[in-house]
Amino acid sequence: MTRALRGTRTRIALAALIAIGGAAGVMLLSGGASADGQKARVTSTDRWLPLAPSPLQRTEVGAARIGRYIYVLGGFVSTPSGATTREVTRYDIDANEWTQVRSMPVGVNHPAVAAYKGSLYVHGGYTGVVTQPIDRLFRYTPATDTWVELKNSGRPRAAHALVPIGGKLYAPGGADGQRVFRFLQLYDPARDRWRSGPAMRVAREHIGAAAVGGKLYVIAGRDGGLNLDVVERYDSDTRRWKRLRPVQVPRSGFQAAVVGGRIVAAGGEQLAEGDSTIGEVEILNPKTGRWRRLPSMLTPRHGLGVVSRGRRVFTIEGGPMPGLAFSSALEFLDLGR
Repeated sequence: MTRALRGTRTRIALAALIAIGGAAGVMLLSGGASADGQKARVTSTDRWLPLAPSPLQRTEVGAARIGRYIYVLGGFVSTPSGATTREVTRYDIDANEWTQVRSMPVGVNHPAVAAYKGSLYVHGGYTGVVTQPIDRLFRYTPATDTWVELKNSGRPRAAHALVPIGGKLYAPGGADGQRVFRFLQLYDPARDRWRSGPAMRVAREHIGAAAVGGKLYVIAGRDGGLNLDVVERYDSDTRRWKRLRPVQVPRSGFQAAVVGGRIVAAGGEQLAEGDSTIGEVEILNPKTGRWRRLPSMLTPRHGLGVVSRGRRVFTIEGGPMPGLAFSSALEFLDLGR
């Protein structure tokens, strides 16, 4: 039976839920109630504010939004071994409340996730350590709380991206634990088919990607232990990539989201010059090609989810330290009008 879990009971009940795995429709946390029992209200702000923390502490997750709900999938979960999880949680933006939905068929970390026509698509990822990538594609339908497996891509990889543009899902970059890729694949949901597209100029993984104006933007990432500041834009009409102005903060292990026709890049990690996580946030104006800084997150993280709704951007879970570290943090920034 669905019920809310509060306070210290959350951790106890969550352990039981993880043990049975795959249970659908179980309420994990209702974190939006104030002292008088009223739901917390999200208001405009010029700084990051915390919301109800996730019931799971994870890193290297996938995330996407459908309507009022943010879905957070897979990743490494906070256990002594840092196990890869099948768990999927759903955050209700309006209610400031978390729910568990049906688990994925396969646990993955570093997956590529996209929302398209009311469904979630999850591609690739590592099933365990970073030498076990998969090429499988799954679709989750919230209306029926069901998963189906679709045609695989034939190119096992992780730490890439999946972006819907013009009826196709674009999957650039990534790695397989040994090689870093620059190729692009396109998936056609209507035909359940994959095909290859023109490769990026620069191979990279742990990238951020988003679409504005029907064009694909692939941002930063890394090759080996070196963070990159590279930004490339793909035009499907000309089938060409163009190098754009670099990000201000070279980053990898982050995500990007579109807010008001602009692209927000948040979080990440730095491995080359002293291990650290990145709290800095920046925003690209595609019309001018210029980046500018936004307020930094309260909790610097890598391997996090980044999604938007209206003028607000949300950062979910992720590692507060480089490597296998975990967080349940959920924060938002309202960019106003």
